[in-house]
Amino acid sequence: MWIKHPYFKYVTGAILFLILIYFLNLLDILAPFKTAIRTLFFPILIAGFLYYILKPIVRLIRKIKFIPEEVAILSVFAAIAGFLYLAGSLFAQKISTQFSDITQKLPKQLKETANKAEEAIDKHDMGMLSVNRLRQEASSYLSGTTQNLGDNINQIASALTGATTVLVVVPFVLFYFLKDDNRFIPFILNFIPKKYRDEGVKVFQDISVKLSGYIIGQITVAIVDGVLMYIGYAIIGLPYALVLAIFVTITAVVPFFGPLIGVLPALIVALTQEPGMVLYVLITLVVVQQIEGNLVAPLVLGNKLNIHPLTIILLLLVATALYKFIGMLIAIPLYAVVKVTVLDLYQFYKRHKKTA
Repeated sequence: MWIKHPYFKYVTGAILFLILIYFLNLLDILAPFKTAIRTLFFPILIAGFLYYILKPIVRLIRKIKFIPEEVAILSVFAAIAGFLYLAGSLFAQKISTQFSDITQKLPKQLKETANKAEEAIDKHDMGMLSVNRLRQEASSYLSGTTQNLGDNINQIASALTGATTVLVVVPFVLFYFLKDDNRFIPFILNFIPKKYRDEGVKVFQDISVKLSGYIIGQITVAIVDGVLMYIGYAIIGLPYALVLAIFVTITAVVPFFGPLIGVLPALIVALTQEPGMVLYVLITLVVVQQIEGNLVAPLVLGNKLNIHPLTIILLLLVATALYKFIGMLIAIPLYAVVKVTVLDLYQFYKRHKKTA
């Protein structure tokens, strides 16, 4: 009978487990576990991304004779520290100056632009728009924003403290990820029946290949986007080009929406410049996206994830609604892990069904 089928038992067990989790959550028994997950999430997430980037380099160094594993890892860390120090000595002053100018001068420039817009509306509105009403709406919005900022000062301070903690913890987590990665799969396989361990190894290997290809490829694309946007901003004469390009690099790790989010600060800055600057920024974005989509992404990413673009868009929309930028960051690799796992398990099931 179907009720005696093993998969029915597994599904029933999963449903009962989810019901148990639901009631434990209602009773707030899971609060300590949630705190632990929130504390560990960001260090593990960042260390995981860096692990897939640095793993090929560490393995390459380990091929050299008489170099222990720990020395290979520490040499990579030292090289990164040296690179960051060099980059800081070359660009820190410029980045600091541009960031300071943005925070101090940009609000004043935006106010001047708004005054010019008011004058233009007064001159050409023909009674269709009310400047006073626009001013009231703007004042109301700014007042609400200021109130929200004041209400969230503690959250901002807490976030900064958390970011400092993450920066301190990540190198240690990353070191052991790189050092003990060969122990992870054998450890997990201990919980799998012996006759299925070969399939388990295949699943973990496929997951690792997919994640490695996606993370390295997407970060490469983000860096290329940032460099190209900086060149474009410099050509059109947009102020604060370096800081704005760095912001694009950070957001471009998210496919599709990342570059669009990254260009928003540049559009705000462009509003304070000559009238055509906004158009120049948009043209720069279009040109860079054409280069990325037709040259860089196919070369670096190829079709490694084999995910339809519509699926990616829907995943990003849902992830953004649930967990904001972090959701956008992890949605695609998480979906890839689930997809690989399900497909591999389905193939194993069909294979065992044929041999049964």
